[in-house]
Amino acid sequence: MDLDPLEQLLGERACERLILDFVHRLDLGEPSSVAGLFTEDGTWAWPAGERLVEGRAALGEYFGSRPADRLSRRLMSNVLVTVTSPDTATAVSYFSTYRVDGHRDGLVPAEPPVQVGHYEDAFRRTDGRWLLRTRVLHLAFAGPTRKVG
Repeated sequence: MDLDPLEQLLGERACERLILDFVHRLDLGEPSSVAGLFTEDGTWAWPAGERLVEGRAALGEYFGSRPADRLSRRLMSNVLVTVTSPDTATAVSYFSTYRVDGHRDGLVPAEPPVQVGHYEDAFRRTDGRWLLRTRVLHLAFAGPTRKVG
């Protein structure tokens, strides 16, 4: 299917923005608000961890249950979005997660990331707005979340 180049570019940018907004909300915003980036029937899956969260309400509960004393920063890179139709797209993006629990204040000594992997995403445009339909997390490297304090 040949897409209008401008529509393709706008779709790519909107989906890239969702990818970045997702990690920004987890690290610096309100984690439960991540659910608003998904379609009503959206899913988040972590096959290696045997986790599957289905539906916007369940996603809000899942991401909202993050420990209040968790400090995290996720670095996103190699974002490759492919617009597959006027209302659908897919993406692969790499991430590294730095994370500790028990944080109260101040700097935490740097250590290697606790996770390095990639996301596979599917997007759907609904009522003119791009949203995540599915997000699947794949880990290549993982370790425990360190406790500080």
